[in-house]
Amino acid sequence: MRKIITISREFGSGGRIIGKKVAENLGYEFFDREIIDMAAKDSGLSADFIEKTEQNISSGWLYNLLLGTSYSGTSFGSGVQQIGAHSLPLADQVFNAERKIILGLADKPCVIVGRCADYIFRTSEEVEKKELLNIFIYADFDDKVKRVAERLGIDEKEAAKTVTQVDKRRANHYNTFTEDTWGDRQNYDLIVNSSTLGIEQTVEMLTSFIKKA
Repeated sequence: MRKIITISREFGSGGRIIGKKVAENLGYEFFDREIIDMAAKDSGLSADFIEKTEQNISSGWLYNLLLGTSYSGTSFGSGVQQIGAHSLPLADQVFNAERKIILGLADKPCVIVGRCADYIFRTSEEVEKKELLNIFIYADFDDKVKRVAERLGIDEKEAAKTVTQVDKRRANHYNTFTEDTWGDRQNYDLIVNSSTLGIEQTVEMLTSFIKKA
């Protein structure tokens, strides 16, 4: 049975609750937002700042990244950390802080949701690949909209807009900080549509699959 399970997911697919219930079934530790608090404590950055920064990369920051320049010309300029002759953008600081925490979790059976954990583990020489299982969970758009509308207490029109925006931010974050494409089947061991079986049966199916993998 694989020791490290990562769950990448579309917004509204139920990926977080699926990951949490799978962890409970397996007796594994579960990490999602907990990584924010751990990274904040370790790095000195505030948890609130990390939460707001981790998936909000502006086009200006991405443009500067592609040019190999710093973020110092933007509104975050006062927060750029100087390292030698180079500046480390705040978005990089957040990613590196979370990466350090995520790699530190590799010594225990765990389920980790989001934060590029699949890529971080897959490309690390510190992790045995036979112990790693990367899963991507998606869902039919209408199901995502209904779930988000109910969860956030908003109408379905607003929920549809939110689903699209959040998934776009997640893809942008992943595609910027990794060499891969978010949701590309080649990056995962298993891709699951949670609309096919529903949340509870998807949990049962994944639990059984992981035990046999």
